[in-house]
Amino acid sequence: MSVNSTIKWGIIGCGNVTEKKSGPAYSKIEGFELFAVMRRDAEKAKDYALRHNVPHYFTNADELINHPEIDAVYVATPPDTHKFYALKVAQAGKTCCIEKPMAVDYQECLEILRAFEDKNLPLFVAYYRRSLPRFNQIKQWLEKVEIGEIRHISWYLSKTPSPIDLAQIDNWRTDSKIAPGGYFEDLASHGLDLFVHYFGEITSVNGICLNQQKLYSSKDAIVANWLYKSGVTGSGTWNFGSFERKDKVEIIGSKGKIEFAVFDEVPLLLTNQNGTKEVFINHPENIQLYHVQNMRDHLLGISVHPSLGKSAAHTNWVMDKILGL
Repeated sequence: MSVNSTIKWGIIGCGNVTEKKSGPAYSKIEGFELFAVMRRDAEKAKDYALRHNVPHYFTNADELINHPEIDAVYVATPPDTHKFYALKVAQAGKTCCIEKPMAVDYQECLEILRAFEDKNLPLFVAYYRRSLPRFNQIKQWLEKVEIGEIRHISWYLSKTPSPIDLAQIDNWRTDSKIAPGGYFEDLASHGLDLFVHYFGEITSVNGICLNQQKLYSSKDAIVANWLYKSGVTGSGTWNFGSFERKDKVEIIGSKGKIEFAVFDEVPLLLTNQNGTKEVFINHPENIQLYHVQNMRDHLLGISVHPSLGKSAAHTNWVMDKILGL
């Protein structure tokens, strides 16, 4: 990609995640153009294209992937079809971004990785928190040793069952055939991936998972412990049948701590010998904006994108270990 060229993107699966979080970012970043979208329902595909000023829409993924004017494809479908579409994109010789989690399990991730490595094609995964200024502020504090040597990170995430859960309505996030870990795979993947961005790869991990509510086939209660190669320890608790929503992360160091939330938009808290500092950094309107911008910079050779296929596959490996897959 040259500085003056435009990369034309196609999106497979223009559902809710693409409405505000990601889709508009592909039109806002200089050098990118959202050229086409695909959805099996023709009316919904047309409606999305009209509302977002996308010039083309398809109901067949192969037509989009193999369209001669499309340079790159964003796979924004549920994870059970990520490998299916990603391999087609690789076969077509095009750049790809896959929505997270990268695939249903680590083995599928490896198949995707090999396909893109064999053709030397760029492969990105939408772990966009690695690109957000709020979470980069935490990374800067860690790099500046603001809380001394890092000892431990812990994350507690809980939520109440949704009306969809209680009504036992079909939902891919709670279907064990698509997401054995339920909401854990959709939500915890964000934090686990972000923590690897901070502390490096995990070498050892174990977990306990069960279905406490019996509302759906996936697991709804998970606890885990893990160890980073750096020697930092980690622990997590995720419960999706609690009386309250709670999202709290603590990074404990030898000289202080950092507190924040992965999802809730609350201030970052830095506590050390200088007292407690509170910082709030807003997210952009389209939360994947910086992730998409970083893909542009990667393709231009300006910088390396923080979320590539290899790191995303490692996150799947961690989740597989926790879930005992």
